[in-house]
Amino acid sequence: MSAPRATPALFVTLGMLYFAQGLPAGLLGKSMPALARDAGLSPEWIGLLALPALPWALKFLWAPWVDRWGSGKPNHRKRWILACVLAVMLVLAVTALFPREWLFGPGFALLVVLLFLLNLFSATQDIATDGLATRLLTPDLRGLGNSIQVNGYKIGMILGSGALLIMVGHWGWQGTLASLMLALLLVALVVWRFHEPPEQIRPRRPVTLRWWRRQLTLFWWRPGMAVWLIILLGYKVGDGFGTRMIKPFLVDRQWTLEAIGRLDLVSSLVGLAGAALAGVLMMRLSRKLALFGFAGLQALSFLGWWAVASSPADHWIWPVALFEQFADGLSTVALFVLMMDYCRSGHEGSDYTMQASVQLFAVGAFTLASGFSAAWLGYAGHFLLAAILCTAVIIAAFFWQAPLVGNAKKVTP
Repeated sequence: MSAPRATPALFVTLGMLYFAQGLPAGLLGKSMPALARDAGLSPEWIGLLALPALPWALKFLWAPWVDRWGSGKPNHRKRWILACVLAVMLVLAVTALFPREWLFGPGFALLVVLLFLLNLFSATQDIATDGLATRLLTPDLRGLGNSIQVNGYKIGMILGSGALLIMVGHWGWQGTLASLMLALLLVALVVWRFHEPPEQIRPRRPVTLRWWRRQLTLFWWRPGMAVWLIILLGYKVGDGFGTRMIKPFLVDRQWTLEAIGRLDLVSSLVGLAGAALAGVLMMRLSRKLALFGFAGLQALSFLGWWAVASSPADHWIWPVALFEQFADGLSTVALFVLMMDYCRSGHEGSDYTMQASVQLFAVGAFTLASGFSAAWLGYAGHFLLAAILCTAVIIAAFFWQAPLVGNAKKVTP
């Protein structure tokens, strides 16, 4: 059976799904550092707020079960996605029951648990969504598809970060979380109306621990995978490491939460433009040039933050923030396209998730250390180290070849 033809309904649905995943990512990765610093938490504690994102790094452990449980039945991945979106809404509803001041004070442990659950359900939804996208997007449409993915995700991050910081000042904590739940309800309605094309029926072995270990071996024991593993581990660590301390840096520069929210909102829109442009460029540039060229731009952006942090003047903050988000949009699309290219037919969800987990594990480890880096090196030294980390991965370009796509990827489950 040939792959189902991509339709506008698929692109709209994928955009909405990645939008839903961007909401908690923006909340945890961008809003929480600013809110926490504003509440008086030290940079070290803010760095440790990355711990609730652990499910994103570990989701490869249960990804094969998401791929298999319910496969062969109508709307296999759609049912997983709907369940996860509703679960995220429930967690937000529980979070809204408690005052913001209490959660960042005596209730901090509960906040960490709620954020962990939020990320657990979002990460599980991501497994099903990535499997759906990888199965239905043909190689020639993956640049466009990943552009839509990153744009949807970044729009969700805008609402969960910059817009949230602005809304908290006007609508309050409960009203802001209620608006996020309403947005997720709209996503659930779009997904409900989407008809997932049936999967090819094929004999499948039972999902066991032995089978799972074999799939890990089959995926990684291929030519060129050692270099690709190094790229996955290093490609976004500088970005995650550096970005984590941008909001605390601005708070310490006496920026208000609303001013930070406006900056984040506008810069995220520029990031959307970068992701959209990357979707076009990926259809024209070689995979190698796009992947490592965009990594170089990411490194330049953190050199910009180093220069800003080294100067008492604030007039360069806006252009540097805009350029950093533009470079992030470009590099993220390039990485996601390559991750799809490495997926095997019949294992799209678990293969993509496995790569994402490796990448997120490395980013998470460096993000946990970001607060200590900023405290010990100062913000300027921290951003310079982030630029060095972004640059280091470019060395791998001399040893890496892009994978073949298409019929070379057919495997037996």
